[in-house]
This record gives sequence, structure tokens and C-alpha cells, in this order.
Amino acid sequence: MDSFLPSPDCDTISKTYNGQIDSHLIQKTNEGYREILPNLPRGKGWMTEHLVQYQGVWLTPNFALKGLMWVQDHFKPRSTDIFLATFPKTGTTWLKALTFATVNRTRYGFADHPLLTTVPHGCLPFLEACPNDLDGFRSPRLLSTHIPYTLLPNSVTVNQSCRFVYICRDPKDVLVSKWLFMNKLRPKELAPISLEEAFELFCQGISHYGPYWDHVLGYWKANLETPEKVLFLKYEELKEEPSVVVKRLGEFLGHPFSLEEVSKGVVEEIVKLCSFENLSNLEVNKSSVLKLSTQIVIDNRHFFRKGNVGDGKSYLTDEMIKRINEITSEKLFGSGLVFGS
Repeated sequence: MDSFLPSPDCDTISKTYNGQIDSHLIQKTNEGYREILPNLPRGKGWMTEHLVQYQGVWLTPNFALKGLMWVQDHFKPRSTDIFLATFPKTGTTWLKALTFATVNRTRYGFADHPLLTTVPHGCLPFLEACPNDLDGFRSPRLLSTHIPYTLLPNSVTVNQSCRFVYICRDPKDVLVSKWLFMNKLRPKELAPISLEEAFELFCQGISHYGPYWDHVLGYWKANLETPEKVLFLKYEELKEEPSVVVKRLGEFLGHPFSLEEVSKGVVEEIVKLCSFENLSNLEVNKSSVLKLSTQIVIDNRHFFRKGNVGDGKSYLTDEMIKRINEITSEKLFGSGLVFGS
């Protein structure tokens, strides 16, 4: 089966690939979910009414929590699996496009490429959304996830052959991008979250898959310990030198660019295909939707706002910027990690 998927919607995957859903395992996960849910700490939600804290991470109580529990209990990794791991709003859409185009560059031409008619999120299945429908995909599987490294099952993290590509971004830009994005998805019956509210929640770590700094440090430490397993990227460096990063990406994933490809401008063609200017102006990304579940349907256009570096400073006060910088310095102290290029 192709690694290309028209939509990560679970129902679509099941119908297309005749995935066999084990009702017993689903029931087991649901029972565990119902047992722990009432006792989990709650915090105010961004897209939903509230988030719950599970194993130190804040998650939406239905979609993300149940998906994580399934992954932890039942996901069966392959040694050739490639995971694109991100915290929401750190460059997920761009990273998916670049990775998909790099790995599949000999399969698709640039004139009729799947990315011209499919949002990048539709080209890679989302692990938490459909963990039981992935057996039909041929290896190597390209999978995306927001799960922190520390919460992934040992079958994934101790498997030295599985590889991860992670991207981080300045927390100020992440905060603002996430606030604007989540308010677009917030149900009409719930009042919009103000920037001040979002700021306090973010600083407290109460945001989807947060705390943000813990999420980043989990993959950063994994990169330091096993650099052959985890490639750690920065959004700002990708913006500054996209061609350089794409070459690193190809090398890491076992799809290095040949001298002939470089001389023919294949790297630059991939960068152009996956650029914000190109993707944001495609009809599919202006008028179509992405269905992650029966409850979560997102207009593709919401995945493309600006894609700039430093835009967060246009929204935050000097006091807010100072506080986030102080938290960042405290959290990253001694790690060797510095945000930005």
C-alpha cells in the first residue's frame, strides 16, 4: 500500500484499506479511559471546554487522551517507521510537506504532485487519530504525532531503527499562533479565549500536549543521546536556509540527494513546492477541509496564516515577552538548547 493517504480520517482509512479494527482492544481502551477520566486534573481548554492532565501532559479529554492511551497500549511500530513529531503550531504543516516531498520525490512529478491537491496533513496519517488502521501502509511508514517523547511506548523509543524528525519554534510565536488557531476552532457556544488568558495558560503549561518547554526538551535530550535516531530542527533555521535543512532531512531519512539531483535543482523545487506562498494559494488549501474525527473538522485555510519568524512580538506586551523569556531561560538552563537560529 502507498504511504500516501488522501485523508487521515479513520473511517476513510478503514474503508480504503479494509483495516481490521479489533473491537476487543477498542473496548479495553475505552474502559481504561472511562475509569481514569473522572480523576484527572482539569484545566481550561483552548479549543474545547477543558483539558485534562495525564502523566504530566495536558490533553483534550476525548480525542488526544484516548488516542494516546491506544498508542501506549496497542500500537505496533515497525523498525522502518519515521515519525514527524511536533508540538502544535511549531511548523507541523511545513515539515510534513517537506518530508513527504523529499521521501517521495522519485514517485511523483512536480507538475502533478499530491501536495497540489491534498493538504499536507492529508499525506501523513496522524498517529493519535488512527493508530489501529496503519497496518495496510507499506514500509517505511511516514507517521505524524504530537505525543511527547517521554510518553511514547518503549516499543518505539527503545527501537533504535525507528527515526524521529522534530521541529521546535520560539515559544512566543508558538503561543500567538496557537491562540489564533484554536479560537478559530473553538465552538460558538464557548466564548473566545483572550490573549491574556491564553498567555497565562501557556505559561502554566496548560495547553494541548503542554507544557511546551517539557515537550521540546524531551526530544532535545533524545537527540543528544541518540542523534542517529532523532533529528532536531528549528523553525527559524528552516526559514533562514530551507535548502540546507532539506538536504539534512534527506540524509537523515536515508534519501540523500545525489550530486545530479542537486545540480538539477531538485532541492530548490521541493522548497518551492512546499513554500508557504505556494501551498497557501492552492485551491485545496483555500476551500477544502480536513476531517480528523467526527468532532474535529478543520478548514485547510486555517493551517496557513503567515509563517513568519518573530510575529509573536506584534501581539505580546513587553511584560509578556519578558515573562516568557524568563520562563524559557529557567526551563532550558543547562540543556544546551537555545531557541532561534
